Amino acid sequence: MTQVTSGLLAKYDPAGFFDEVLGGDLAGRGVIPIAERLAALELRALQQRAKDAERELFNLGITFLILSDREAIDRILPFDVIPRLISAAEWRHLEAGVKQRVTALNLFLHDVYHDQRILKDGVVPAELILEHPCYVPAMRDIDVPHDTYVHILGIDLVRDAEGTFRVLEDNCRCPSGVSYVVENRHMMQRAFPDLISNIGVRSVDNYGTRLHAALCEIAPKGVDQPRVVLLSPGTYNSAYFEHVFLSREMGVPLVEGGDLVVRDDHVYMKTTDGLTAVEVIYRRIGDDFLDPEAFRSDSMLGVPGLMRAYAKGNVSLANAIGTGVSDDKAVYAYMPRIIRYYLDEDAILPNVETHICREQTGLDYTLSRLKDLVVKPVGEAGGYGITIGPKATSEELAACRERLLADPANYISQPVVPLSVCPTVTDDGIEPRHVDLRPFAVTGRQTWVLPGGLTRVALRKGTLIVNSSQGGGSKDTWVLG
Repeated sequence: MTQVTSGLLAKYDPAGFFDEVLGGDLAGRGVIPIAERLAALELRALQQRAKDAERELFNLGITFLILSDREAIDRILPFDVIPRLISAAEWRHLEAGVKQRVTALNLFLHDVYHDQRILKDGVVPAELILEHPCYVPAMRDIDVPHDTYVHILGIDLVRDAEGTFRVLEDNCRCPSGVSYVVENRHMMQRAFPDLISNIGVRSVDNYGTRLHAALCEIAPKGVDQPRVVLLSPGTYNSAYFEHVFLSREMGVPLVEGGDLVVRDDHVYMKTTDGLTAVEVIYRRIGDDFLDPEAFRSDSMLGVPGLMRAYAKGNVSLANAIGTGVSDDKAVYAYMPRIIRYYLDEDAILPNVETHICREQTGLDYTLSRLKDLVVKPVGEAGGYGITIGPKATSEELAACRERLLADPANYISQPVVPLSVCPTVTDDGIEPRHVDLRPFAVTGRQTWVLPGGLTRVALRKGTLIVNSSQGGGSKDTWVLG
């Protein structure tokens, strides 16, 4: 790490972790001007401005919903005002890796719903896919525009002690968080113009325009000016703020299931002037709840007959039905082989080393080193169900062992990655907190990656879990020009 000898960061110590502001070659990364501006800030003033920024986020309604906490239903995603910095060269590498990954994921999904070559060749176990709860047999042999299944992809990345970016997870169903990327930038521009001005940070303001253009590209054949809508489960969804935000950014109607109806295998939106045809749906509802005729019959969130219209090519959905089979944590372990199989390339962004407990060698390895590994259930999200071996009690390790032996196919294990850190404002001063990164890729005919992404920060000292549901916050992510 480059040592700052004066000002705000003079006593800052990343404790041996790679630092996202002061790590590596500052001159080569082009971050010296920003580091100097940060060092010149005064702590008490910075803490007050940070509190003012969080108050403004709440007043603007930039919140997420926690249904389990009856005392505080709407909460802001805690926002830290010291940005995460990514150099132009680092971003070129990340962007290439994200594009490679989404290309491979789409080829994989097309294959498993058509010829299933990768399963027949034994590269990925057939039972892992065909018996997966997110595999949708009704999608077999259905062609989707441009063979694109994953239109919006969020990839969770971490940076290890050597500064290497590694993929932690793929989010191929309804990845959330992009609204905070844009709103965090707006907040920084309002509250910290002295920090961001004339630095050459790449803009994130065109995400809505890019997303709408990609959605129009996947419209059914013969539709030149499609009607696009965003389908939300409603106000009690944790990401409802984002649904409102994205519908506004794209300039499209925000609808719920009851606002749509299927007639003669076409989808229509109910309006005061009658029914209006809908050709593209950006859905923020899981497969199970999309159509009570095809999936869960008790769903009140979806649209009866939607699957029929989709199968006949009369409406396009983003993301496609059945994409959940590709973002399973067990399937993730095969991604380097999937990339090699379809693209004949090594993965630009490597996985974290992963042991598959459904395989005997992976289970044996995990059981023999349980206290040193992170054990994750393959179907959970949000940081739930994870056992971090080095921080677990003997009782927690014993319970984890029992779960592994009872259902090994439900688990993977990974070494503890020493996540990179970023200077973060705390009541005690500027301290290191662990971070990850979720870039967002948008794919129609081609793929575009939003410069930066959502940097999540573990606000509790020492914890590695950055998820908002587990007390994490976010930072603005600056990609330098």
